[in-house]
Amino acid sequence: MSISDLKSYEKKKTVKNGIMRVAFTVFAGMVEISFLLFLLFLGNYYWKYFSIALRLISTVVCLMIYSQARTANLKMPWLIFILTMPSFGLLMYVFVGLSGSFLGVNKRYTWVDEYLQPYWDKDSPALNRFAKKDPDVSGIARYLQKNQGFPVYDRSEIRYYKETTDCLEQMLKDLEQAKEFIFMEYYAIEDSLIFERILNILKKKTEEGILVRIFYDDLGSVSFVDLNFAKKIKKYGIECRTFNPFFGPINTFLNNRDHRKIMVIDGKIGYTGGFNLADEYFHLTEPYGEWKDAGVRIVGDAVRSLTLIFLENWNALKKKDRHLADRDVEKFLKKEDVESPGEGFIQPYSDNPFDNEQVGENVYINLASKANEYIYFSTPYLIITEEMVSALTLAAKRGVDVRIVTPGIPDKKTIYSMTRSYYHMLAREGVRIFEYTPGFNHSKLCVMDDTTACCGSFNLDYRSFYHNFEDGCIFYHCRAVSDVKEDLLEMMGKSVDVTEKYVAKRAGVLRLWQMLLRLFTPLF
Repeated sequence: MSISDLKSYEKKKTVKNGIMRVAFTVFAGMVEISFLLFLLFLGNYYWKYFSIALRLISTVVCLMIYSQARTANLKMPWLIFILTMPSFGLLMYVFVGLSGSFLGVNKRYTWVDEYLQPYWDKDSPALNRFAKKDPDVSGIARYLQKNQGFPVYDRSEIRYYKETTDCLEQMLKDLEQAKEFIFMEYYAIEDSLIFERILNILKKKTEEGILVRIFYDDLGSVSFVDLNFAKKIKKYGIECRTFNPFFGPINTFLNNRDHRKIMVIDGKIGYTGGFNLADEYFHLTEPYGEWKDAGVRIVGDAVRSLTLIFLENWNALKKKDRHLADRDVEKFLKKEDVESPGEGFIQPYSDNPFDNEQVGENVYINLASKANEYIYFSTPYLIITEEMVSALTLAAKRGVDVRIVTPGIPDKKTIYSMTRSYYHMLAREGVRIFEYTPGFNHSKLCVMDDTTACCGSFNLDYRSFYHNFEDGCIFYHCRAVSDVKEDLLEMMGKSVDVTEKYVAKRAGVLRLWQMLLRLFTPLF
């Protein structure tokens, strides 16, 4: 059955149980915060002592925030929030700002990463070969391999898919050929037509004795699946885990989501990109006009990195006795060179919000600083730090052709307003902004100087760079680079260049509104 045979929906479908769970969680959160505020208001009876204690606590927390090794864009909103509204600001910082560190989640990730560390090919000889071929750009590869432990490979192949439907059809063929194991990690899975096609193959594979694991983010899938989804999947013999279940604001790990999109088949074939396993990503539903997304298929040794990235989250979320579910990691790591030396160099990588290293942002800043002729981006959300703004505008001032493609139709209107609030500061310095008029552009892409390109789950926003678990793949000097460039130019041809519109001065009320939006976007 082809994709065209499945086109039966006109509107985005929602799952009642998921929506009810969100509503209940919001209600529970309001009750919880109201109760805590009530306790704070009791301090009115002892206002003198209460006020002194609150000021002391606020000062200590602000000093702790100020001393953090984080960008000022992230620290300043919290400092203003806590100093102007101490009671509410401190409560919000506990629920949102502390992240997983409050529950010791970061310690579990540290432990798992240390266990997996020996399995990474940190001394991959491909880096030296790349350095000889391209001494300038290879510095990015060196950062990822030497500093972050993500090897660069040259005996692998990568194919870029500008159409999600084409990528899906190849995925299904590869799944049919699986012999040992299948790993799937996605931010959102919808229990509907697209996933049904995948699930039918997975059920058959488990009957053949093949290990199948599915890992999905609870908040990302909350409007797509109900509470019984994981149980249903497990009945077929599939191992299934839910990342960070969404059960109320007392869970201070709530702000860190698993936004990765990974599929690994037998350790030999891997997929990543911007799309989730839901109908709207494959044009079966069109809630925001034409959905634009993309992905890559990797064959060869580079799949080893995607396998290890999957195993990190799969094992770190298991709390019991710190026992690793996969003591024998090597059985999943295959040496699968392509028949002939692969074209170019391939380097999958990931980011973890607990390691205080913004890998995704650093890669983009590095690319912008290395660009000599052009650098193009595609992102659904544009909410960036001053460091990223500086890197993009400095490149434009050097004469580099810097372009960014964003959606023409928003999926979230407030976030869309935040995205547009950055247009003026970029456009006035020479960065060109395009809005994809056919619909919602969800692809996460970057291409530079015909040598380097990226595809993965990273958006150009705070959430991807600082809060979420993300993954991506950067590839150099291969055909896929020109394919990404060709796709981006095609997207621009369907877009409206809004640069000149945003170079002009904005009305005072609009400037004030956008200043407020930019101030508080890093908080969430």
